[in-house]
Amino acid sequence: MPRTARDTPPPLELLCLQALWTLEEGDVKKVQAVVSQSRPLAYTTIMTVLERLVRKGKLRRRKKGRAFLYSPELSRDAMRRAAIRELVEGFFDGSEQDLLRFLQHEEPRAAVAAAPARSEEASIDTVLL
Repeated sequence: MPRTARDTPPPLELLCLQALWTLEEGDVKKVQAVVSQSRPLAYTTIMTVLERLVRKGKLRRRKKGRAFLYSPELSRDAMRRAAIRELVEGFFDGSEQDLLRFLQHEEPRAAVAAAPARSEEASIDTVLL
């Protein structure tokens, strides 16, 4: 089954992005220091993840001396919007209203539309008996 490109990064990439949103710009060592507070990872692992994010267009990279400095290409809010868009498309058939109803613990549109039909059937059964 072919995989589709996602706008939202997997958990390890997201950890590195969160570190850079806090730092605004940093080298591998600084990102590792922030990430290691929640998940201790090797320097080379962080370097690989940052390079992957550069290839995906989620980070910018510039050379300073012998090191590369990384900075986020997208803001935290832009990434949140992309994640919510994927959630709405994947679980709510693109309907933001269905997401809001779900968050407010209401029935989705399809279930609400089907509910009166069931109650009518029940009332017809009662009338006939």
